[in-house]
Amino acid sequence: GHSHIAVTGRAGCGKSSLINALRGLTNNDHQAAATGVVETTTQVAGYPDPDPEKPFIWYDIPGAGTLNIPDWQYFITQGLFVFNCIIVLIDIRFSATDIAIIDNSRRFNIPSYIVRSKANQHVLNIMDDMGCDLMTDDGTQRKEMLPVARERFISETHQNVSENLVKAELPPQRVYMVSKDNVAAFVGGRQTVRDPIIDEEQLV
Repeated sequence: GHSHIAVTGRAGCGKSSLINALRGLTNNDHQAAATGVVETTTQVAGYPDPDPEKPFIWYDIPGAGTLNIPDWQYFITQGLFVFNCIIVLIDIRFSATDIAIIDNSRRFNIPSYIVRSKANQHVLNIMDDMGCDLMTDDGTQRKEMLPVARERFISETHQNVSENLVKAELPPQRVYMVSKDNVAAFVGGRQTVRDPIIDEEQLV
């Protein structure tokens, strides 16, 4: 049978883009899940993996915060208890719904994975805060600042996730930091990746 994997998260955190990347697709492919600046998912939608060797169906779950559903009811209302696995996608910070999903996943003995998306953009934002002007840089600043910004992003993300789990009285859990382009590259077997690799290979 197939493994049914739900991808959850707040509106705009990149759920559809991650699903496309995990299926080895770009957002422009005709089999891709719809993406957009505003939340494009209003109903649960399933997307079979195009690789017949991978018996996965990925489900794009409507973003928390776009529905008039209390955080603690979201898990049940969206039927998350039927899935084999749940990916909790965060962009900038944890929400109460994210915590509720992780908590309920434990109650239902469903494996959950915390994934922070848009890692490349977050690293670039940190570099910008550090004074790196990528528009005028000849490559020197990028080379010097990229490793520092990357480590700062990793450290801040680990701390944020750890603090939120402790506050919610939940056990420690790994967080995977990824860029959709790198995920798609690994899934598609492409050797070249555009952005610094963090956890893409481990997640895939």
